[in-house]
Amino acid sequence: MFSYAPLIATLHKKQINKTQLREAIGASSTTIAKISRDEYVSLKILDDICNYLNVGLEEVIVHVKGEDHQA
Repeated sequence: MFSYAPLIATLHKKQINKTQLREAIGASSTTIAKISRDEYVSLKILDDICNYLNVGLEEVIVHVKGEDHQA
C-alpha cells in the first residue's frame, strides 16, 4: 500500500493546510479525502502536488511493504 504520511509532514513543515493545497492545485475535496485515507489518486494529482510544493515524490508518498492492498 501507499502512505501519504510524507505529504502531511511536508505540509506541516511548509505551514500549508490541506485546504490551501486543494485550492492551489485545483483538486476536489474528494481527492483530498482520498489522500487522508491513503487511497489511490491520479499521477496528475501527485505531479501537481510535487510542482506546487517544489518537492520530489518521496516527500509526498511512500510505499509501505507488506500491507494489504486497498481496492
